[in-house]
Amino acid sequence: MTAPIRFPRFFVTSPAPCPYLPGRSERKVFTELKGPHADQLNEALGRIGFRRSQTVAYRPSCLDCQACVSVRVLANQFQPSGTQKRELKRNSDLIVNECRPWATDEQFGLLARYLGQRHPDGGMSAMDEMDYADMIEHTPVNSVVTEYREPGPNGKPGRLVGACLTDRQGDGLSMIYSFYEPDHPGRAGLGNYIILDHIRRAAAEGLPYVYLGYWVEGSPRMQYKVRYRPLERLTREGWQLLDPEEQRRLTAAATAPRNTADEIPAGARGKDGQPVKFTAS
Repeated sequence: MTAPIRFPRFFVTSPAPCPYLPGRSERKVFTELKGPHADQLNEALGRIGFRRSQTVAYRPSCLDCQACVSVRVLANQFQPSGTQKRELKRNSDLIVNECRPWATDEQFGLLARYLGQRHPDGGMSAMDEMDYADMIEHTPVNSVVTEYREPGPNGKPGRLVGACLTDRQGDGLSMIYSFYEPDHPGRAGLGNYIILDHIRRAAAEGLPYVYLGYWVEGSPRMQYKVRYRPLERLTREGWQLLDPEEQRRLTAAATAPRNTADEIPAGARGKDGQPVKFTAS
């Protein structure tokens, strides 16, 4: 007789400072991913707005705020903008390879440079090699590290300039965390290119979606996600296509010049709150 699948137990974290919006607090609901059905549970929860961090699936459960909105790109219908076409062309020589989720010194060195330049005040800036290994290797689901390398001698893979921890799901690719060379001359837009490449690869494999995590209106550092169209967001009524006119307005705001000095709240973590320590209240 086959043992029944047990409904997961969910827990709620204590309130903590919001990593996206100054003056607000956040709370998360989470459950553990384990056992032979971890992949199925992770995919089912992903469709209702959960994200994965190591062996935990979580989503915001704030008492007085619903600013965090899950978004995903429709890969087969993706329409690159002129800027995105240029970023695809500029980085088309990169060699892309999916690797098993195993942390390397080269990856950690790239992450350290990325955090030092892009998120120097975030909680992830204190990560050491063991923290990084935990983030990459502690996965109970089908995960890969997608590496982006410049061509080396004789066309062989050379210098690592980008990487992304990605969950492979039945309905798409879920981008858990990406990082890249922050000040690379001649390769502007590496972060965008990593997303564009995931969209392209999902479409080639017949996977309908690329999950980008949470979009937070009002948080400047999260606005880049609205640049990819068509985009669906998760609402109380389910996944709904973002209105094209609204997306054009949001994209214009996201690409407008801004002052980065006041973007990051004190004590903020990295993008999408990675990594997350979960302690039930």
